Amino acid sequence: MQNWAANYTFTATRLHRPASIGEVQRVVAASAKIRAIGARHSFNGIADTPTDQLDLTGIDPDIVIDRERMTVTVGASTSYGELSSFLHREGFALHNLASLSQITVAGAIATATHGSGDGNKALSSAVVGLELVVSDGSVRRFERGQEDFDGMVVGLGAFGIVTRVTLAIEQTFDIRQDAFVDLPWDELLARFDTISSAAYSFSIFTKWSDPTANRIWLKTRLGSTPVGESDVSKLGLKRGLPYTVPATVENPLALLNPFDVPGPWSDRLTHTRHDVSPLPAHQIQSEYLIPRPQFGKSVAIIRAMATRIDALLHASEIRTIAADELWLSPFYRQDMVAIHFTWKKEIDAVNAITMELEAALIPLGAKPHWGKVIHADAATLAPLYPRMADFRSCALRCDPGGKFRNAYLEKHIFG
Repeated sequence: MQNWAANYTFTATRLHRPASIGEVQRVVAASAKIRAIGARHSFNGIADTPTDQLDLTGIDPDIVIDRERMTVTVGASTSYGELSSFLHREGFALHNLASLSQITVAGAIATATHGSGDGNKALSSAVVGLELVVSDGSVRRFERGQEDFDGMVVGLGAFGIVTRVTLAIEQTFDIRQDAFVDLPWDELLARFDTISSAAYSFSIFTKWSDPTANRIWLKTRLGSTPVGESDVSKLGLKRGLPYTVPATVENPLALLNPFDVPGPWSDRLTHTRHDVSPLPAHQIQSEYLIPRPQFGKSVAIIRAMATRIDALLHASEIRTIAADELWLSPFYRQDMVAIHFTWKKEIDAVNAITMELEAALIPLGAKPHWGKVIHADAATLAPLYPRMADFRSCALRCDPGGKFRNAYLEKHIFG
């Protein structure tokens, strides 16, 4: 079995599709090495294992809303598209969504997958409870406020098989998307904070050798005025048609959620419609989370490589994410800018260029996304994460036999 992009082939010898948490417990207890797999929208071996792999999509999502606590509890393999549609119908919302709705709740939070917005934290920041099947096959519940909880949320699968997740929710809200085009790079850098703070969610899609940042998407939350938010029409940007990546998709505008028309958060915070599969599969993704003060230097480094990058590129997306308290979150106590690359499926060439990008950006404090192409080893990554040692100790306490350890964790975490 391969991942979604078919740039990674899993080595697991057995794939289990349990229909209940009880079955998960029995498989985990009997296995020597085991990992869970979600939507397979990772671009590395994070979900791999030499022995047993678990696909939890056969387990009932069993979505339960607690209106008093303002939380929702859901099966780990539920997609954000399914969850967000359910919540909106019931009058509730999550604070943010990633660009794709097909990703699973457990996979997204385990890798610190994020949406965008100066005031918006990553999806994992909404987690208030986790239910895991641990190495002996028992079920354990962990809640926000407990010791080590902040280390377990962005857990990279190191603590056990997550079976249910509890998330904070709020009342539903509407979003309007506006698209702007062709902002010169110098002006973008000079006005970056003003533009990124002008809407609830913020994205730029661009290539790097062009004289302008190509497409700017500003998503305004209606019916409220978050701190720092202003009317996007006052920014003086040039309006234009929205666009999507990759460019090889036929009629890309048909894949997008509507612009210029207000709609529910569940249909606007993601970029593409819930009923559209993420296409094409012929791409590879990498992403680097940059400390905001280093954004200008990072752009200069990337633009110096622009000709070589653009030759391999479908497009890039630039977003902003607010700081959180989760130990292995790239946003731990630091507001960040995400620079995402959607590459053509030229594996050797992409590996070469991403190794060069990592080497140039990591000295600025950049952190590669845990679920995308990543080369840096544990020794290189550890200085970027002040709580890395605490994470390692917690993982060893929870899984002393290393049942959930794999080659990915050995390379990037344990060293």
